[in-house]
Formats: sequence, structure tokens, C-alpha cells
Amino acid sequence: MTEWQKSDWRAKPRVQMPEYIDGAALNRVESKLSQYPPLVFAGEARRLKAQLGAASRGEAFLLQGGDCAESFEQFSADAIRDTFKVMLQMAMVLTYGAKVPVVKVGRMAGQFAKPRSAPTEVIDGVELPSYRGDIINELAFTPEARIPDPEKMLQAYTQAAATLNLLRAFSTGGYADVHQVHAWTLGFTEGEKAAKYREMANHISDALDFMKAAGVDSHQAHTLQTVDFYTSHESLLLEYEEALTRLDSTSGKWLAGSGHMIWIGDRTRQPDGAHVDFCRGVQNPIGLKCGPSMTSDDLKALMATLNPQNEAGRLTLIARFGAGKVAEHLPRLIKTVQEEGASVVWVCDAMHGNTIKSSTGYKTRPFESVLREVREFFGVHKAEGTIPGGVHFEMTGQDVTECIGGVRAVSEENLSDRYHTACDPRLNASQSLELAFLVAEELSSLRESRQAARAG
Repeated sequence: MTEWQKSDWRAKPRVQMPEYIDGAALNRVESKLSQYPPLVFAGEARRLKAQLGAASRGEAFLLQGGDCAESFEQFSADAIRDTFKVMLQMAMVLTYGAKVPVVKVGRMAGQFAKPRSAPTEVIDGVELPSYRGDIINELAFTPEARIPDPEKMLQAYTQAAATLNLLRAFSTGGYADVHQVHAWTLGFTEGEKAAKYREMANHISDALDFMKAAGVDSHQAHTLQTVDFYTSHESLLLEYEEALTRLDSTSGKWLAGSGHMIWIGDRTRQPDGAHVDFCRGVQNPIGLKCGPSMTSDDLKALMATLNPQNEAGRLTLIARFGAGKVAEHLPRLIKTVQEEGASVVWVCDAMHGNTIKSSTGYKTRPFESVLREVREFFGVHKAEGTIPGGVHFEMTGQDVTECIGGVRAVSEENLSDRYHTACDPRLNASQSLELAFLVAEELSSLRESRQAARAG
């Protein structure tokens, strides 16, 4: 590991990355970024790794969520606040169901680049390069907008820094007070269709009332007022990642300073590729997307490369198969991990395998398919006797209409009302919270069955 250098990835095969036309402009941007302060710090990444280690043992649970792709145009303090707020609500409900701490990781402050299924797209007979996220090019369908522009990395850095600044203020400034978060959640359960979630919300109220009566409230316990909140994104644009990578003076190890946790996508996980080579050398927790095409041999090679010391919390395997396919693929990967004796956090990404095209032409995701994949994920882990360590959702605190279904039912006809995503469809605030209640039921059921098995 001591021989690894942050630029080593440049000698490896690269995929899903832009070819910049102006090399001198790219060099200028990389040089400037390398002088900027890192966005996150090594101590924070180590703390997250320890908490993910607890999740791998069933002593914590990971909630990872946020935008499919962050947008320069839609950037606002309100949007950050609303997504943070919904994640706090989801975490409270999950904490009650799991009876363990919930590790909160946002797809925020860096989720600007997107892999694409094809390098070009055709509209009305015109073929142009694909949109790859605001850090690379623009969504507008013109030749000029689709040219990769290195200057966009500087704008992404500025937006990420502002986002982190606000998140840190929200996390520690009283906004995250547990009593306030629960008051927001009660608003969701007032509706007739959300009645089945009211019972759990009432139990949470009773628990908070008991704590207060016992003398534990926000004034006495600082931990009830503050939360740890981390950021994550796909480590796709390696020029940006390398420029923000720093040597940590405390440990002597490299840190990807762009976010607390970075992940490798299902399209960029080649064992001999540039993205894997970059991620193997940094000390951050690493996520690895595992789709239907992941083979046992590939997984073994990737685990050996990315976590050679078998460190708890270092590697999170994010399963994304699609509803109806989990039982076909997840057991063989679990078996591979067990054969290697590897320490991993198993996480369910119930979004990416469930994208469909609606009759109205919009890309969407049926809420029922998302829920079904989550239930299948828990079912397989229950059957295998292994630990479901977390969930990963594309979501927003905004009242968008991008995924169909949920208690405040969004129909295919509604999709055009507030379809704002620059890329893939996201759960809205109501759907996200509903999903949290349903995942909490799974966690509660799993916990009860394990207690019964131990008692028996």
C-alpha cells in the first residue's frame, strides 16, 4: 500500500469517463483543485468506518440516500434542508425498528457525475454525446452543451463545500433535535392512508416521554440534539477525485477528500480498471455496487484488492438486482463472502434494478417494486442467517412526482406534474418515509425472530 500513488489509475483501463478536448484547461483546473482544502477529513472517515463496522455485525444499520445526480441549477438551501430532514425522519423510524443506531450517509456534496448506458443519445435523428452529470457537461441537447468542460469541477467543488457547510450546521445546531424530528414524522401519520404507521409513531412518542420523565431530554443529553451525518458519491470522475486526495498526517494514509464514503458503480468495477485501482489506495470506506452480472470470481478479486486487511467497515456491498431477482443472485454472493471469510456490510439498493418506462414516456420506478426488492433482500438474509446491514435509496425531500405509488399515490398520469430529476426518478418525501416505516417493520420482525431463536 505504501507504494500506491494517487495518479496510478491513469495507467489503467478507464471507462465511463469523458475525453477532455482542451488538455491545458484540464491541467489548470486539476492544479487549482489540488490547492483547495479537502471537503472532508480523515478523522470523520475513520469514525464512519467504525460505525459501518458495527453495521456489519448487526450493531448498527446504514441509511444511505439522496439525489440521483446533484444539479447546479436546482441547488438551494431549502432542497438540502428538506432532504436532510426526511433522512432524519427515516433514521428515527429505522432506529425504533432495529433498536440499534442508524448511520446516516447522504448521496450529497459530490454526486455530480453519472455513468451512462451508451456514450451517445439520439433525439429526432440528431446524435450527440450523452449527458454525464453537471460536473462534466450540460443537460441541454446542443453540441456545445455536451462538450466536457473541466471548469465545471470547480463549480462542483464550490457547491459541495457549501452543501457540507450547511449540513454540518444542521447536524449540530439544534435542527436535528430528536423531539423536533419526531414532531415532523407525526404529520405524515395523520392521513387516513398512513394510519397503519401511526401505531409505531405512537410507540416512539411513548419512548421519548419515558426518557423525559426519567430526566433524559435535549437539555441534559447533547446527543439528542446532534447527529453524525456523512456524505457519499460515486467515485466516477477520477481527475476530480485525485485532485482532492490528500496524505493524512495522523495515519500516513491517503484520503479521498471529496466525500466521507465513495463507491464504485456496477459499470466501473473491473478488477484491473482505473476506478478500482484508485479506490484501493484511499482509507475511506468504499462501496461496491453488485448487479446481476457480478460473478463470484470477480467479487473475490475485488474484495482482495479493496480490503486486503479484511478491515471491518471498509467495504460495503450494495446489492442492486431488481424485484424478483434477489433470490437468484444474492445467495451466491453471500456464499462467496462466507467462503472468503470476508467482513462486509450488506446493503440493498432497491432503486437501480427497478427503472421502467411509463406509458406516458417518463422513466419511473414503481414503489411496490422498490418495496418488494427490500423485502426479498431481508428474506434472503434471514434464510442465510446473515446480517442485512443497510438500505440505499435515491430520494429527495422535495414533493416531486417521479416514482409511482405510495400512500399519497402518484399515478403515471401524475408524473408530468413535478418531474424534476436530471437523471433517474427519485422517491419523494412521503414515499421515502413510508418506505422507512416498512423497512422498520422488517427490522423489527428480524430482531424478534432472532431473539426467539436464541431463547429456543
